[in-house]
Amino acid sequence: MKPSLQLKIGQQLTMTPQLQQAIRLLQLSTLDLQQEIQDALDGNPLLEVEEEFEPAVAEERYETALKNETTSSNNESEQETDSQWSEDIPEELAVDSNWEDTYSTLPSSSSDSEDGYDFESRATEGESLQAHLEWQLNLTPMNERDQLIAYTLIDSINTEGYLTSSLEELMESLNENDDEDPVEEDELLMVLHHLQQFDPPGVAARDLAECLTIQLRQLPVDTQWRQQALDIIAQHLNLLGTRDYATLMRRTRLSEEELAAVIHLIQTLNPRPGASITSGDSEYVIPDVVVSKKEGQWLIELNQDAMPRLRINNSYASLIKRADSSSDNTYLKNQLQEARWFIKSLQSRNDTLLKVATKIVEFQLDFFEEGEEAMRPMVLADIAQAVEMHESTISRVTTQKFMHTPRGVFELKYFFSSHVGTSDGGEASSTAIRAIIKKLIAEEPPKKPLSDAKLATLLEDQGINVARRTVAKYREAMGIAPSNERKRLV
Repeated sequence: MKPSLQLKIGQQLTMTPQLQQAIRLLQLSTLDLQQEIQDALDGNPLLEVEEEFEPAVAEERYETALKNETTSSNNESEQETDSQWSEDIPEELAVDSNWEDTYSTLPSSSSDSEDGYDFESRATEGESLQAHLEWQLNLTPMNERDQLIAYTLIDSINTEGYLTSSLEELMESLNENDDEDPVEEDELLMVLHHLQQFDPPGVAARDLAECLTIQLRQLPVDTQWRQQALDIIAQHLNLLGTRDYATLMRRTRLSEEELAAVIHLIQTLNPRPGASITSGDSEYVIPDVVVSKKEGQWLIELNQDAMPRLRINNSYASLIKRADSSSDNTYLKNQLQEARWFIKSLQSRNDTLLKVATKIVEFQLDFFEEGEEAMRPMVLADIAQAVEMHESTISRVTTQKFMHTPRGVFELKYFFSSHVGTSDGGEASSTAIRAIIKKLIAEEPPKKPLSDAKLATLLEDQGINVARRTVAKYREAMGIAPSNERKRLV
């Protein structure tokens, strides 16, 4: 073989840093975008937020800017440089891409905890159940030995409020380093019963029966059906769980109306008392698009409050001397170019988001007019074809973007759903089928709830062909219990 040289002609698409920035801004949520804008404002002195001024002040600023523009127009080199910079930025900044793996669809948080104390996150952090119990313990008169036992018990309580360790395990842990004066079971039970009187009611219980019993015993003695509820929980909790009301009425000798009243009292109790004490950070949803109906027409607009308007700082821009090649002047030129690209990327993001949201409303107009049951099947390809963009771009636009409508706040991806065939050859959206199933269950007789097979038959009567397994899958996705658990006396 002899070494040889070959020439090949080919085309390769290279993503410029500006295009990468436009794609990255496109997929950011509103909260992440605000953080990105704030970082750009902090790092680029030529960027500033466009504020609203009074008409007189705005007119004065306009005249001042006009004079500055007239003065600067006398400099021919400045005009040439400005036209060159404007040519570098296209009128329409492309944000479309054919690669799904250019950036991950879930943006990472850009918070920097090393720069300072995060007061906002600290202010929104909820109190844990253990901290809530320890606060009450510190207000309770108790000797040092009992306090040690109480702290050990509190550490063994999970987020739902139940004691996860057995008494034997707790005693072994407490007596591990104290052989002279070991903790007795009676002593441990005394402190446990004391903790069970803390808030929230039912906390520190060892099982569901004890949790409900504690809550019932804290009710006034003259509460109607209190004693009957205590008896059912102590002796027939399994029958209540399986909803075997016939056997319950026979064993408790209660009529149907009396048993319904007892069950209603039990249903007012909280089986997970610890869940009432929230722990964790609050999550906020800021809508990107606002949809409203005015004079019979649907109006789609961007949420201007969530998207600050940026502009170039004229004070810093006027310091740039085009003929000077100093490091300071070069830095200002680069920052000016980056600021203009950033503003153009934001405008491109907003235009793309508004265009996609408008098409979604057009496709799902029946949903806005009639509700979930009128939802049409729609996939990313439908919107991509309508706006002449790639499906990956539509996926980025609709991820973590929310729309405020008269029917509530929805993520843009909510409007996309698969389809199921109908008897007349048409298609029905899976979202619409879920809504119909939910409506049928809400209207079912309480004593004889509809089974999944019966729901499938009712849907078939409406021309929707779905299998029983599909109905069960949709029902479980909505968090609805099976028919045997939905049975009620009234």
